[in-house]
Amino acid sequence: MGIAENTKGLVLAVASGAFIGASFILKKKGLKQAATHGTRAGVGGHSYLLQPLWWAGMVTMFIGEVANFVAYIYAPALLVTPLGALSIIVSAVLAHFLLKEKLQKMGILGCVFCIVGSVLIVIHAPQEHTLTSVQEIWDLATQPLFLVYVAATVSVVLALILHFEPRYGQKNMLVYLGICSLMGSLTVMSTKAIGIAIKLTLEGISQITYPQTWFFLTVAVICIVAQLNYLNKALDTFNTAIVSPVYYVMFTTLTIIASVIMFKDWSGQSASSIASEICGFVIVLSGTILLHVTREHEKSNMQGSLTWYIGEDLMKGIEDEHLNLMHSSYYVEK
Repeated sequence: MGIAENTKGLVLAVASGAFIGASFILKKKGLKQAATHGTRAGVGGHSYLLQPLWWAGMVTMFIGEVANFVAYIYAPALLVTPLGALSIIVSAVLAHFLLKEKLQKMGILGCVFCIVGSVLIVIHAPQEHTLTSVQEIWDLATQPLFLVYVAATVSVVLALILHFEPRYGQKNMLVYLGICSLMGSLTVMSTKAIGIAIKLTLEGISQITYPQTWFFLTVAVICIVAQLNYLNKALDTFNTAIVSPVYYVMFTTLTIIASVIMFKDWSGQSASSIASEICGFVIVLSGTILLHVTREHEKSNMQGSLTWYIGEDLMKGIEDEHLNLMHSSYYVEK
């Protein structure tokens, strides 16, 4: 049962990465076509709304996000979340062939890192525990260790919002991204609970009457709204090429920590398997950062505009629509 469930989650996560990665290219081509017939989106134009390719990209992204949501039902977050990097690989490769955005040797190395790390994670990933009711999920969510994690998360988020954001929000992107990542880890846990509740309900075991189901839904909505708000602030204030990899690293790390605590993903696994998963995760993160850094370096060389952040002065380079679209599957679209 566990192996079969993990396989479903793996297939859905890979499909999600492929759809989301392809959606970036479709939307990019739609934006380019729109720019030849009207005002560019980067300067306030909306002619892209008339482009079939842009809408095809939106539909493709929606399919990818749905696949990602369902993947969390069947497989642990430890397996699904890092595989979000596959969307970046798909996007980079398709951009090389379809958009003529050359993928340099370091970019290819980043892709290889992501693939190798993903394979390591898949090989050593823990099996998903079979849950038969939302009450079981509630019991996992109310275990002392996870309550400590939730309390620490909420405390840090409140401190960031009330104390650090007014003083350092416009100077240090870690303030906004810290809020997004911490809330994001709770979003994934709540979303996974909701997904399991929906799956059980469709199988004839109704979970609608459980108040816990609605509690998880409420938490998910609150966390998603908070993520949307502060992620948009980060993207509006800082360079997307820097925000994207840093957010991916923080979000993925905290989500895996939350999942390991709540769902006991590492329970029963050997030390070697856990070490291999951590190594795979680090390799994926390295590949993701390398890909983003390479693409930003190439863009800077082409346009002669390199963004620097010095002290309290923030200077933005020329807008790159492709980078603005290249968010991981767990990003909330503006």
